[in-house]
Amino acid sequence: MRYSVSVDIEAPPESVWPVMSGVERWHEWTASITGVERLDAGPFAPGARARVRQPGLPPAEWKVTALEPGRSFTWESRAPGVHVTAHHEVAAMAGGTRATLWIDYAGVLGKLIGRLTRGINERYLAMEGEGLKRRGEGRG
Repeated sequence: MRYSVSVDIEAPPESVWPVMSGVERWHEWTASITGVERLDAGPFAPGARARVRQPGLPPAEWKVTALEPGRSFTWESRAPGVHVTAHHEVAAMAGGTRATLWIDYAGVLGKLIGRLTRGINERYLAMEGEGLKRRGEGRG
């Protein structure tokens, strides 16, 4: 069960990537995040972990599983019966950047949890896309 959003940003990927990958500051530009706490010292790289707090959801621990600097990162969160993967990507396009965000639910309970949280997933992805666009374009 996957939810996704893409947004076109009138700024180069080099300007958008630091906003997207600066997870500790997400709460500054999207109301879908109340806080992100890095759980390890060092660079944001595969193996890095963070605790993400979102309104209406329990705090979740996420672990970076893939990172292509300047382009994309993927991280995963697990709970009994549920495996959630989230991907964040920037790509150059004429006039700026296309940012794509998606979240995928798997596991024994993944499809059920994904369906039950459909509204909040769609709303939060839209908020994150809009917030990333504003911040990436220097408007927020």
